[in-house]
Amino acid sequence: MLSRSQVTQPLNNQVSSEHGTIDANNDDRQRASISYRLKVANRLFDLMSSRSEIDHPMCQECTDMLLDSLGKQLSDASKERDCYIDFLKKVNVSVISDAEQESLQKEIQEIRSSELAAIKTLKEIESERDTLKKELAALEEEARELDKLEESYWQEFNDFHIQLQTFQNERDSVNLKYDHDARQLEKLQRTNVYNDTFCISHDGHFGTINGFRLGRLPEVTVDWNEINAAWGQTLLLLATIANKLNFTFKNYRLIPLGSFSKIEHIDGEKKNTYELYGSGDIALGRLFLNRRFDHAMVAFLNCLQQLGDYAERQENNFKLPYRISKDKIGDASIRLQFGQFETWTKALKYTLTDTKWILAYASSTSHDWGKQPSNLFNR
Repeated sequence: MLSRSQVTQPLNNQVSSEHGTIDANNDDRQRASISYRLKVANRLFDLMSSRSEIDHPMCQECTDMLLDSLGKQLSDASKERDCYIDFLKKVNVSVISDAEQESLQKEIQEIRSSELAAIKTLKEIESERDTLKKELAALEEEARELDKLEESYWQEFNDFHIQLQTFQNERDSVNLKYDHDARQLEKLQRTNVYNDTFCISHDGHFGTINGFRLGRLPEVTVDWNEINAAWGQTLLLLATIANKLNFTFKNYRLIPLGSFSKIEHIDGEKKNTYELYGSGDIALGRLFLNRRFDHAMVAFLNCLQQLGDYAERQENNFKLPYRISKDKIGDASIRLQFGQFETWTKALKYTLTDTKWILAYASSTSHDWGKQPSNLFNR
């Protein structure tokens, strides 16, 4: 659709101008060509088409359709106008009073005040939100640091766990070795090395030490080398027990020299040495030597009695099975010269028995068994 200024006025002006030209110049009008008028018409149609959505020129059918559409638009505009008129009437009828207007103004002011307060609160909340964002960023950074620390911690934990596992394995190994060594130590502690070193037993009527028989019988001939070796072992045992008990013999000093052992008798400045070994030779010199052998055996009994008395003083319940009195032990004399082999052999067996009892007492004491006998092998 073209407005009046777009269609009517330009068209009237154009037409007036043309009619004026035609009226003024009838001769020129007659000379105007048809092409010129077509050009003018096309110009008008182009102008009308640019001002609307409809292309001109239109046919009769299109014109009718356009008129129907414009009629509908006019009807709708009239209805809309009537609605506005009705609404305007209602508005004019429902005009509020001054009091109501004042109340509404107050309500508006309160709403504005609430709005300002809400805006202020919103700004505070936004400010708090910004602060919280910063705190959140700081916490996230701290969380990242904690994650790194946690990762480092677990790495160290794993390394420590591996070290701990290695240490526990080593500890278990050491404990196993310790238990084995402890059992070995306990076994060794229960083992009496002196009982193994000096094995005192019997072989029929003979007392024995380390398998050597001590004594002689008419029907059983024991070589003197075996007897002397047995006496050497017995003297060494007695010296070892005395050293273990830190005991010093009164008036005697033991000199263990194997099969040629001796006992030294000390009487003030006077010293006599007796050989604790015998011989079967009946020569006069040998008889004198056998007499010294008897003195040595009596001296051994005296030393054994001193140890027995010491043990009885230390432990009330201890008592030697065979009592010693001078050259006798039990009911038998230990002297060989002018005696019988049966009595002598019995005395020697009793002597070994008492020695074994002294050894048992010494084994039960708390003295240091590791201490070596001093000066036992000095000549």
